[in-house]
Amino acid sequence: MPTMIFINLPVADVARSTAFYEALGWTLNPMFSDENASCIVVSDTIFVMLLTHEFFSSFTPGKGVADSHAAIGAQYALSCDSRDDVDALVARAVEAGGSPWESRDLGFMYSRAFQDPDGHYWDPFWMDPAAAAGGPPSD
Repeated sequence: MPTMIFINLPVADVARSTAFYEALGWTLNPMFSDENASCIVVSDTIFVMLLTHEFFSSFTPGKGVADSHAAIGAQYALSCDSRDDVDALVARAVEAGGSPWESRDLGFMYSRAFQDPDGHYWDPFWMDPAAAAGGPPSD
């Protein structure tokens, strides 16, 4: 079985957050979703778990839930097949209620970030396959 990643995010409103992520073109897995959580399928190996603050806290006893609007605690970088795919994903995020960030064009790599309605920071990117095969530039 391939290694899978489950990104667990605390959210203020599971239904609102579910609608946001579905608007990105990702799908809901109802088998692992209820009023406390939604399982969003990004790919065969990537899942986003949207958890109420209370449910999220049950996995991290003794620690508070960070305010993602006040600080960025993690950046979720997601590869895309092209620059156009990066821009299209960000456009869908903004249309669904997310906040855009500036793009970064390094020539060999292009990224354009957004925050979801709960302030979680996503950074979709495209990297030129030839540049990726050659490793990072030596400046």
